[in-house]
Amino acid sequence: MTEAAYIIGILSAVIFLTELLVRRSFLKHFGTALLVILVTALIANLGIIPTGSSDAGPIPAYTFIFDTVAPLAIFWLLLPINLKDILKAGRSIILMFLFGSLATAAGVFVAMWAVNGPETIGPLYNAIGGMFVGTYTGGSVNFNTLGLHYGVMEEGVLYGGSIVVDNITTTLWMVVSIAIPRAVHHWWPKRPGQEFTELIGEVSTGVEEDTETIHPLDLGVVLALGLGAVWLSERIAVVFPSIPSALFLTGIALVLAQVPGISRLPGLKVMGMFAVYLFLCVIGAYCDVGAMSGLGSLGITLLLFTLITVGVHGILVYGLAWTFKINPVIASIASQANVGGGTSALALARSLGREDLVLPSILIGSLGYAVGSFLGFWVAESWLPLLG
Repeated sequence: MTEAAYIIGILSAVIFLTELLVRRSFLKHFGTALLVILVTALIANLGIIPTGSSDAGPIPAYTFIFDTVAPLAIFWLLLPINLKDILKAGRSIILMFLFGSLATAAGVFVAMWAVNGPETIGPLYNAIGGMFVGTYTGGSVNFNTLGLHYGVMEEGVLYGGSIVVDNITTTLWMVVSIAIPRAVHHWWPKRPGQEFTELIGEVSTGVEEDTETIHPLDLGVVLALGLGAVWLSERIAVVFPSIPSALFLTGIALVLAQVPGISRLPGLKVMGMFAVYLFLCVIGAYCDVGAMSGLGSLGITLLLFTLITVGVHGILVYGLAWTFKINPVIASIASQANVGGGTSALALARSLGREDLVLPSILIGSLGYAVGSFLGFWVAESWLPLLG
């Protein structure tokens, strides 16, 4: 079943079910963001909905959610934000993100050595390494940029296998990024004068924060602003192709956020969060465990490679945060912006009760688009050939 109405209907039902579980059971402590990923991954692998989309078998609903709904979520959730909220966390989260990018590069090098990439992956091992540096710094745009340059897309099994393991590992890392701050905040080292409540927000079902009364008039304005901003940012990006449209969208949102009437529009939070949850549902749907069986030993090699990569990345990022007593939530959001992108980092900030980190998470995600390809090419050309 690939019809858009069926798929979006199922995903909406997943969001309803997970919200209900979060409100009425012990699963409150897991949060909706994590549960929608896990539940959707489960039903996708059971065959209820498709597991991902490809050029050979496109799923229009997934494409629409990635290309339009995810940017809408960013735009809507940025409008109510006060720029002053980012001043406290801005420098720390940017530095952690940049360190996380270098940690990814180190992870790729270590992982490629560990799986003996030149032998197990073949002549394109350095290209694969560069692609994963790119995608775990700035997202799939960088992944495909390097793939096109090195001709990896012409190697169907290798390229397809890389996408499969990337989706599985990205989903797993989202789970880890949410779980770590909740697991360690009681004994995480704090700076003098730092309060417990500064580490992680109060666990909340979001009933009060995300419940709004909205009139059709408000709905029309919110939709018009959101879709118009997404369209305009994409048109500007055509004129300036070296700059990702997400940066223009962020700029438009920040300008409009300074207009009091716009920043207080009813519906921004509820529509923004629903859009985020739809995006996270698709992230879960792309976690195609069954596809691993068709890849054989190459699939196992690629999966080990990506798991070691994010493992080294995580050890370095959280190790630095522990050493310098940096908030583990900031470390998680910066890491998730690396591995999963700005929209995933935004969802993580909300699920951990840190509204003040929503805007920084989006900004560093946009920064990743800008630097990911450069770092990927550098690792592919300068680091990985040392293993050959």
